[in-house]
Amino acid sequence: MRKSLLSLAILSALSMPAIALAEEAAPAAAPASPHTVAYNVGLYSQYIFRGLTQTREDPALQGGVDYTHASGFYAGAWGSNISWLTDAGAYKSSSLELDLYGGFANTIGESGIGYNVGLLQYIYPGSKNSGFKKAETTEVYGSLSYGWLQGKVSAVVSDGAFGFDNADGTTYSELNLNVPLPYGKGYTAIAHVAYQDFTGRTNGVSNSDYDYTDWKLGLTKAFDNGVNVGGYYTSVDAKKTFVPDASGQNLVKDQFTVFVQKTF
Repeated sequence: MRKSLLSLAILSALSMPAIALAEEAAPAAAPASPHTVAYNVGLYSQYIFRGLTQTREDPALQGGVDYTHASGFYAGAWGSNISWLTDAGAYKSSSLELDLYGGFANTIGESGIGYNVGLLQYIYPGSKNSGFKKAETTEVYGSLSYGWLQGKVSAVVSDGAFGFDNADGTTYSELNLNVPLPYGKGYTAIAHVAYQDFTGRTNGVSNSDYDYTDWKLGLTKAFDNGVNVGGYYTSVDAKKTFVPDASGQNLVKDQFTVFVQKTF
């Protein structure tokens, strides 16, 4: 018995350093990556941009990719089919809008106030008709948000703005409200109002003749699998300024849009 106890003690003594060594050698959990890449794709009954239909009230397939760093830096690309440039007779062929953007978003200390500043380039591949300016536009933007409310201003820094000439300094000022609803999971009521303020002149006509206010009301539902569905009603107060385009379509009709979208 004494011999057995001695043997057990020796074995225990010999095994303890091995156990301690194994515990010390256990790898630490890998730190979370500061990099995030997300993708999104959506089908919309039409494409509405700042209150104006971009697809002649026809469906739009949209999608994009976003890179985000833990510091707050982000960059991305987004695209959609369009028809408004050919409908207006400005382009011989144009069926795509491509947006490239980047910026920085974060919060101000512990205040709960978020900010977002960035640069956005709108690209419209295609062949334009003589006498029309290219629709490519460059904007800088900045926003502040608190809780459900966001205020944002976008300012054109390129010479032209969506086909308007000498339009640098054109601004789009907006207020956006996203309110989570208490009943049901993932439901959000959305509201938006904005003012489009054009500068400069195109072919002797003041671009400010096309200034307008637009608004939107809608409802969305987010699911745990990344799918979002919803609908919204939009209206613009420029019905007397914008006349039907070359295709006979009016960009500023009151519209109702529905969509299904998924983020990966």
